Amino acid sequence: MNGSVAGGGYAEEIISLTRRPSGLGFNIVGGTDQQYIANDNSIYVSWIKKDGAAYLDGRLQEGDKILAINGKELKDLRHRDAVELFRNAGCYVSLKIQRRLQPQNGPVGHGGDGESGGLPLAAILVPGLALAAAAVWVLLRYRQRM
Repeated sequence: MNGSVAGGGYAEEIISLTRRPSGLGFNIVGGTDQQYIANDNSIYVSWIKKDGAAYLDGRLQEGDKILAINGKELKDLRHRDAVELFRNAGCYVSLKIQRRLQPQNGPVGHGGDGESGGLPLAAILVPGLALAAAAVWVLLRYRQRM
């Protein structure tokens, strides 16, 4: 991510989006009247619409804190006032966001996106259980012949 690392494991980034006919393509939560996180009035991205402007751009992520829109800080706003700012932001929208950095001590290639990058557990367990069942069956058949 291009941006500056802020204190405490956070990074900030400016993301420019072009509004599509369906909007910017994401939902927000938070505000002074609908705190998403206790004692935090910030505005967060709650959902990104597939094939929407934010999704196609690829940089905005669910859980990102939106610090400003078109240079206007989103501090101490009610939820509906924040929604109105987004609705009236125009065709070209600049978002200043903050994202918690993912720890880099996981397996290589793990981007912290919920994907392990490896085989699903079922892909290992199912064949393993089938082999174990076959081995038990062969053992029991062999014992019956003795």
